[in-house]
Amino acid sequence: MFTIDQIKAAHAKVKSGADFPNYIQELIQLGVSGYDTIVTDGRVAYVGTDNFSVSTEKKYDAIPISASANKERFIEFLVMHQDGQTDYPTFCQHAAICGIAKWRVDIIEMTCTYYDSAENPILIEKIPE
Repeated sequence: MFTIDQIKAAHAKVKSGADFPNYIQELIQLGVSGYDTIVTDGRVAYVGTDNFSVSTEKKYDAIPISASANKERFIEFLVMHQDGQTDYPTFCQHAAICGIAKWRVDIIEMTCTYYDSAENPILIEKIPE
């Protein structure tokens, strides 16, 4: 079983995208199999074996999610963010504008899936190892 404090300690080591593979490896060692990030308020729910889960508190005031998804525009914002052109709060705002309600990182499959409010997958990315 893992704790939010252990996850925070692992996350604190991430300074750039180059650190992400080591972060994922550390989460695997802790027993995390995946996590959902809720765009509305920034909460993150981490899941492990036997349906064990822990969640963070909300990180910011609620932002509205657009009722319809705009995949093409979201991809543009995602590329900008991955290129270092936006910070995390801005990326969350962009995701909300594009109708992205959450994203799920599946550590077993090494994917990140972005969903709309109806839980429809909008975009699936392979996480680089």
